[in-house]
Amino acid sequence: MSSPLVSVIVLNYNGKHYLDECLSSLIKQTYHNFEVIFIDNGSTDNSIDFIEKNYSNFVKLVKNPINYGFAKGNNIGIQASRGKYIVTLNNDTKVEECWLEELVKSANSNEQIGMCASKIYLMRMEKTIDSVGMLIYPDGSSKQRSWLEKDIGQYDKQEDVLLPSACAALYRRRMLDEIGLFDEDFFAYCEDTDLGLRGRLAGWKCVFVPRAIVYHHYSGTAGKYSNLKAFLVERNHWWVAVKNFPLFMLFISPFYAFMRMIFQVYSIFNFSSKSIKKGHLYVIIIKAYLAVFFSLVYTLKKRKRINKKVSDSEIYSWFRKYKLRIRDLALKE
Repeated sequence: MSSPLVSVIVLNYNGKHYLDECLSSLIKQTYHNFEVIFIDNGSTDNSIDFIEKNYSNFVKLVKNPINYGFAKGNNIGIQASRGKYIVTLNNDTKVEECWLEELVKSANSNEQIGMCASKIYLMRMEKTIDSVGMLIYPDGSSKQRSWLEKDIGQYDKQEDVLLPSACAALYRRRMLDEIGLFDEDFFAYCEDTDLGLRGRLAGWKCVFVPRAIVYHHYSGTAGKYSNLKAFLVERNHWWVAVKNFPLFMLFISPFYAFMRMIFQVYSIFNFSSKSIKKGHLYVIIIKAYLAVFFSLVYTLKKRKRINKKVSDSEIYSWFRKYKLRIRDLALKE
């Protein structure tokens, strides 16, 4: 197997308590030709002091003055990297020793593979899946494939998937050079869906690599629920749709969004333990939709710049093969 340089981007924001576990697992990798670009997004918890004291010889440290968000933070890391492959890795993760080796092996197997998805387990939940690739709903919303499902061997084979979760994903630099990096306007959430779809629209493939295993503290850095997260997710999924969907799907997506909203409101007001104040829910939705409306012209300009090489019929097949069920989207916390 050839051993090209891999650039691992670890983005951090006030995640000092996760860093030793994450970085010490990277040190143990069986694949050795890699660099670690550690991007600190204006942390105030002494993360930088910890890195400089304990990992200064292992990582290339980039200090951002403020929290630029997930998209811009990772883009800064990519721009500072040198690898043939770019790997994004959340700071609240631990990886198995052969993780990088398995990702590179799969990427090297086919020049058409632009993205690789890891097998991500929830930390301290025995064989409970966080992500084995991503699924998509017809309004642009996305979620981890088989989230909270027990792994009993059903995901032990490499297979094509729609796109990876950027929690632990490999991207071919040549693909990024062609389609661009994360859309920084997203700030956080859904930016990996947008990037993955742009890659697929340009004709690149994505594979799930079952032996590239990662353990993840779900929403360890961002927190599980907040008003800001709800706003960003609700706004950003529409940006995903407007930028990437065929026109027919874009026209029918409001119907699917309405159905999703009914399910989610029902879930929040009857079963959910989410920390969003229920009285603020409608205000968040209105703000998100206003943001989408006022940015529509700008978003349509981005749509025109997308390099589309696949037919609409192929895109429709993705929505059949990788469709996210409304119950899994709206009723699973």
